[in-house]
Amino acid sequence: MEFGVLGPLEARMNGMSIVPTAGKPRQILSLLAIRAGRVVQVETLMAELWGNAIPRSAATTLQTYILQLRRKLTQAGVQQQNGRSAKDVLATCYGGYRLAPEEFSLDLLKFQQLVRVGGRTLADNDPRTASEQLGRALELWRGPALTDVPVGEVLSTEVIGMQEERDWALEMRLEADLSLGRHAEIIGELRMLVSQQPLHETLSAQLMTALYRAGHPWRALDAFQALRHALIKELGVEPSPRLQRLHQAILANDSGLQIPSSTLHALSA
Repeated sequence: MEFGVLGPLEARMNGMSIVPTAGKPRQILSLLAIRAGRVVQVETLMAELWGNAIPRSAATTLQTYILQLRRKLTQAGVQQQNGRSAKDVLATCYGGYRLAPEEFSLDLLKFQQLVRVGGRTLADNDPRTASEQLGRALELWRGPALTDVPVGEVLSTEVIGMQEERDWALEMRLEADLSLGRHAEIIGELRMLVSQQPLHETLSAQLMTALYRAGHPWRALDAFQALRHALIKELGVEPSPRLQRLHQAILANDSGLQIPSSTLHALSA
C-alpha cells in the first residue's frame, strides 16, 4: 500500500486508488495512514469526524465508514496478498482500528527520514549532502498537506506538525545553501518567503545574510527595517538580539559575515 499525505490524499493498493469520494471516510483513512501500525481509538476517530457534536448514531456511522474502506480494499484485490482479507489489513482492535498492511509506504515517513539525515549532515559540517537530502525531502511535497481532506481537530494537529517540519527542513536547506556560497541563487526564494512570513526572524536573517554576501548591504539593511517595522506594528516588540547583532555587523561591514576562506577552499576541493 502506498500513501501520500504531503499534498492531496493519495492511497493505492495493487496500483488501484482506494481514496474514498466522501469527506469523512477520507478523514478516517488519512488518520489511519499517518498512524499506520498503531491502534487509533474510536474516541479519537469520533473527535476527528464530529468534534464536540458527536451524534447518537456515531458508533454505527463509524462502523459504516470502516466497512466502506474495507470494501475499497477488497475491490483493490487485497486477498491477492498472501490471502489476507480486508479485515486483516484494516483490523478491528480493542477500542479502535489499526491499518496493518504487510507492505506500506508513506511519503511523510520518507520526508522525515531525509530531514533527519539532512539535519545530521548539516550539524556535521557537510552542507553539500545536507542541501541534497533536504532538497529531496522538500520535493516530496505536492502542495499543502491533506489539501483535499476536510480535516477535523485531530488531523488539524497532524497537519500543523507536518507544516512545522517542512518549515524547519526549508530553513536548514537554506542555511546549507548559504554555507555553499549559493547566496545569490536563493535571494529570490528568500524574498518570497519573507513576504509570506514577514515576522519570521530566521528567514529575514537568512535574507539579510544572502543580500550582504551578494554585495547589496543597503538592501540587507532595508530587510532589517522591514522586519523591525512588522514586529513593532504586529507584536509591539523589537527584533531579537541575534537580529540586532546581525544588523550591527552589516553596518560595520564585518568580515565575519562572509563565508570563511577555509570553507570555500574545502567546497572547491
